[in-house]
Amino acid sequence: MENQFSVAVIGAGPAGIFGARELANNNVRVTLLNRDIKAGGLAEYGIYLEKHTMKEGLRKQFRQALDLPNLDYYGNVVVSEMGDFTLDQVRALGFDAVLVSAGAQGTKSLGLPGEELEGVYHAKDVVYHYNKLPPFSQRKFRFGKRCAIIGAGNVMVDIARFLINHQKAEEVTAVVRRGPAEVNFTKDEMKHLINYLDLTEFENEMKRVLPVLEAIKQDPEIGRHKVFDALAKADPKTENAKFHFDFLASPTGMIGENGKLVKLEVEDNILTERDGKTSAKGTGVKRTIEVDTVIFAIGDQVDANFGLPVEWSEFVKNKEPKFPVDGISYESPIEGVFVGGWSRKASEGLVGYARKDGTNAAKAVLQYLQTKTPAKLSPESVAQKIKAISKPVITKEDLKRLEAVEAEEAKKRGLEEFKFASNDEMLQAMGLIETA
Repeated sequence: MENQFSVAVIGAGPAGIFGARELANNNVRVTLLNRDIKAGGLAEYGIYLEKHTMKEGLRKQFRQALDLPNLDYYGNVVVSEMGDFTLDQVRALGFDAVLVSAGAQGTKSLGLPGEELEGVYHAKDVVYHYNKLPPFSQRKFRFGKRCAIIGAGNVMVDIARFLINHQKAEEVTAVVRRGPAEVNFTKDEMKHLINYLDLTEFENEMKRVLPVLEAIKQDPEIGRHKVFDALAKADPKTENAKFHFDFLASPTGMIGENGKLVKLEVEDNILTERDGKTSAKGTGVKRTIEVDTVIFAIGDQVDANFGLPVEWSEFVKNKEPKFPVDGISYESPIEGVFVGGWSRKASEGLVGYARKDGTNAAKAVLQYLQTKTPAKLSPESVAQKIKAISKPVITKEDLKRLEAVEAEEAKKRGLEEFKFASNDEMLQAMGLIETA
């Protein structure tokens, strides 16, 4: 089509795929560039292991989007200052606009002493590991018998389940900066974990924090409900393990012996309330918890090496957008470059949120395109330049082959799902590199 616009979408997680679908459905030629071999991002590599139905439902939607004839997929292509292409090089290919939906690939570091010890990890690395995303799938982790997870959201619950059910941890403690009323997991997630909660200990913990709650006139029942609402539909207990909460505690450092973690140091907090917002404030009183593993589940930040300016762990957005959607800015400071999904707001919401945000980002791009004349970029010249990098580039047809091989392998092994754990195995399965 002579006057068709061309847009590059970077990142094929839910925001990128649904954003690309929105553009393709509006007669835009879309080039979808993805770091991983497989599409899906956190929907493929971030959802808990046993949620097969949910994952399959999403994969089905992704397949339908990728099947659109004016959408080209290129996997195993890294866009970053140190990647196969820089953002500027992608722009130089001649697209009419670029939509960045590369997620939040950076990890938030608290800069605490002992972060480099063996046994100290970030939640995302662990989740990628158990969901078999290379290279995290091949990394060695030290998951001991006593583990602490910093955080009180759904990711904490997923990791606690993984440690108890798959790593046979004996004790898992959620270290929570604020009080029981500020936990933010859902009862739908907590039902998988609640039966491991030591109830006597939980009541003792509630007694311990009561004076702090009373000081800001907070009803302890709010927190108790948030935790116990999950009991009605609780999963049965299958392992011999205990789960605990340690409220009003902020990590201040990790202590090791011979490079291995042995203790977590925390500072006790009090709560302060201002404008209806509850915050934690340190008391200076510190104590230690004996642990083999500490996992930080405290959110993510964008990749500072991506090529866009960063502020407060997010890419900078144009504060006075020319093409807002629902009053939200999807515009980066660079003309024609837009951000969506977690690239716009890190760690915000789940798949449904990412879908909406990616779709809205695409709507912002469509508004922008109305102000331009198409650059008349040929898909063949784009394909040629992308495939010129010195490693295999994955297309939609390759993905279908890989899917078929993995499905066959799952059937053979009598599993719900099978995934190759390394890029080389995937490339061999697709026939893109020789079998060793």
